[in-house]
Amino acid sequence: MQDAVVGSWAQESYLSPERLGSLHELNHRFLDLAGARAAEWGTTGGGGVSLGLAERVAPLSRTQRSAAANCPYALYDLRFEDDGHWRSRLENVDEWRIADESVLGNDTHRFVHMALFYAWHVASGAGLGAQLLLGMNDSTAAAFRRVNMSRLSALAVTEAAHLTARWSGCSPYWVALMSAAARSDPAGLRRVQLYGLQLAAAARLSAF
Repeated sequence: MQDAVVGSWAQESYLSPERLGSLHELNHRFLDLAGARAAEWGTTGGGGVSLGLAERVAPLSRTQRSAAANCPYALYDLRFEDDGHWRSRLENVDEWRIADESVLGNDTHRFVHMALFYAWHVASGAGLGAQLLLGMNDSTAAAFRRVNMSRLSALAVTEAAHLTARWSGCSPYWVALMSAAARSDPAGLRRVQLYGLQLAAAARLSAF
């Protein structure tokens, strides 16, 4: 039943295997980054440290992290639900001051660069992929569609400070996900994935 729900989500989101594969890779990279840098996010505006994410991710093997990352939605967030923030950013890409730049490390910048290009690609497609995968609302997805892809690189530096775990206020989700991964428990991971789908759906409904 749970596998059917996840499969149905993928079909309704118009997701190709390639798009899901890219998302899995980004999620995996995010977990690697969280294991190494989540404590740093706590001093620069990110929310990862509030979950004790570094301590939960660091002991996991590459295989366990890959299993945890295999969700049909992003495990990371860049304030995608904040329409006002992204409308301002995307309409004024060329107007950033030096003071706006993040001081986070190059690994974080590289990840955010990839995440923004993925967001642009998903938002440029048909269907509800941007809303369901990333938590964007319709206005934010439309703003991403209007911006020239070449202008996104400038945003990676400024937006890196906003990188955090998705649903960073819902520690039960993250505790359950990391615990199931640590136990190498496929059934448990699928249950947590369903929990994440419910969180994503609830966030979308609350936006109406």
